[in-house]
Amino acid sequence: MRGVRSFLVLLAVALGLGAYLYFIEARREPGEQKKQEKVFSGVQAEKIDQVTIKSEKGETTTAQKQGNTWQLTKPEAVPADETELSGITSNLASLEVQRVVDEQATDLKQYGLEPPRIDVTFASGGRQLRLLLGQKTPTGSDLYARLPDKPRVFLVPSYLDTTFNKSTFDLRDKTILKIDHDKTDRLEIETSDRTLKVAKQGADWRMTSPADARADFGAIEGILGRLNTTPMKAVTAAAVSDPNELKQYGLDKPDITVRVGAGSAQAGLAIGKTAAEGTVYARDLSRPMVFTVEKALADELKKPADDFRVKDLFDARSFNTTRIEIARSGQNLAFEKDKETWKQVAPAPKTADAAKVETLLTALTNSRATGFVDKIAGTGLDNPELTVTLKYEGGQRQEKVAFARKGTDAYARREGDASAAKIDAATLDAIVKSIDALK
Repeated sequence: MRGVRSFLVLLAVALGLGAYLYFIEARREPGEQKKQEKVFSGVQAEKIDQVTIKSEKGETTTAQKQGNTWQLTKPEAVPADETELSGITSNLASLEVQRVVDEQATDLKQYGLEPPRIDVTFASGGRQLRLLLGQKTPTGSDLYARLPDKPRVFLVPSYLDTTFNKSTFDLRDKTILKIDHDKTDRLEIETSDRTLKVAKQGADWRMTSPADARADFGAIEGILGRLNTTPMKAVTAAAVSDPNELKQYGLDKPDITVRVGAGSAQAGLAIGKTAAEGTVYARDLSRPMVFTVEKALADELKKPADDFRVKDLFDARSFNTTRIEIARSGQNLAFEKDKETWKQVAPAPKTADAAKVETLLTALTNSRATGFVDKIAGTGLDNPELTVTLKYEGGQRQEKVAFARKGTDAYARREGDASAAKIDAATLDAIVKSIDALK
């Protein structure tokens, strides 16, 4: 019986405690939690104007804010990586103590804090502050940390290891070519076998060399984006200007030379020999340093000129086309769209089969070049099999394409283009079949 009574007493205590905790929690304001202690109270990220980091490898780097931008001042004066500095300053300002390990630590070596593995010093509002970081905890979820003027050892999140453990190269600006993407109006890529030139015409890009043709907007913007965002992999030499020195990197006679223009401004990049695995040597033509970039960028720049041309024969699409004109074998055939209804308007007005018109439009607007030929001679386009004109966007835009065959090959040429596109013969067969179905 005594055991039963003891059990009942313990049960009553447990129930009472549970009720008490429930009552307390019920009265707690929504979202109310115990606030963690800030490591650096009152520090604001935007007020931090200098940072010095001594990395795990012993490399010390100092960055200083100059106006609204960051500049490395030691060990060399170069622009800083704004993203890296932003991450460092925001984490310093928001850093919280996860848990106190030892209020009066005497053996700092066991935490990797004597000497500290990473040392971060920064200035904010006239104050000099410092954070010392040691090893990760056995579970790897936190880092041991302390402030230099206190014996207390506490924990901070382990992901901060990659935030603060930075080399000089990590903290420097790694941009390979400084360009204003939005203002760029011309691009030239010279390789050993071709020179590609494109220029902005309104909102579109047009190729001017090796052919006068429409340029693929996505392909050109993709190259500009890569040039703007691809980082240096490493700095090989801080300053090289002698052609004999450049020769060892293949930069005396570059494999690829890129020039980007924006109004009267121009920037250039030279790419030379293969460097370490997966990289090539390069240099910004306005700076003396030699650095490496990923080989994938060089491969993309060396693509054939045809890869930068628009492959679609028509910009029009079935949903926005309002008129179709076909000239074939001396006869003209025309269709117009009135709201959702297609009508034949030539050679004689009549209602058209909408489904068959849509089939023709699909065949036309899906037609794509498989390659290009510079000369019209030998393509049959001097006497085309048929010519198709599409009007679209409320009749505001018009495109005219001629189609021809030569033997088993088929070709097409847009009005205004100096060269011709090679197309699959099956593509032209589908167009002709769709036209015949509408007669």
